[in-house]
Parts: sequence; structure tokens; C-alpha cells
Amino acid sequence: MTTLNRPCTSQGHVCGIDTAMEVIGGKWKVLILWALHEHPRRRFGELRRLVPGITEKVLASHLREMEADGVVRRVAYDEVPPRVEYSLTEEGTRLNDALQPLAAWGRERSTAPGNERRP
Repeated sequence: MTTLNRPCTSQGHVCGIDTAMEVIGGKWKVLILWALHEHPRRRFGELRRLVPGITEKVLASHLREMEADGVVRRVAYDEVPPRVEYSLTEEGTRLNDALQPLAAWGRERSTAPGNERRP
């Protein structure tokens, strides 16, 4: 999904980080990626419980965007009651792997002396 306020040139994105941020930008998308990595093939309600604080509206919107970006797969089963499961695509798994060093940096930073979060 194209974000209009991203810097770009007439030839496209400024750099690879800009391209990645277009896919993972926002507060929740990386947490959704993490949840689907840790708990593959999840239903909507399960995902909502795995990402505390996210609203149904935001989760539904982000899942649609991530599906359009090719990082999340949505499978609807023809059952009664209806069942839909979400999982990472191969691209989503590659993206999640690329975020692992950032997660390690965040863990180290959050446990380092003097880096306690202030209210």
C-alpha cells in the first residue's frame, strides 16, 4: 500500500529503508509480523489477543495492507461458521528475519543500565 508522505524521487524510493518502512511503518505491523512468526496460522481473534492494545479496526486494516504488500497470507475456509487464518508468506518470513537484528538491539538497549524507560 502506498504511503503518500514518504520521501521519494521521480525514479521511486530514496533507499531500501524507505521501501521497507512503507511495508512495516506504524506502531503495529512489526508486532503483527512477530506474532505470526511465533504463532503461525492464526485466526483474527487469536492475533488480536497476541497483540495487546490493538483495536479490531486497526488489526483488520493492517492485515489487509500486509496482504496487499505480499507479507501476509489470508486463507478463507468454506465452513460454517466461516473460518479465516492468517500466516506469513515467504516474503513475510524474510522480512521478519531481517528485523531480528533490530529486535536484538532493542532487547540489549532495554536491559542496559541507564536506559530504563521513563514515564
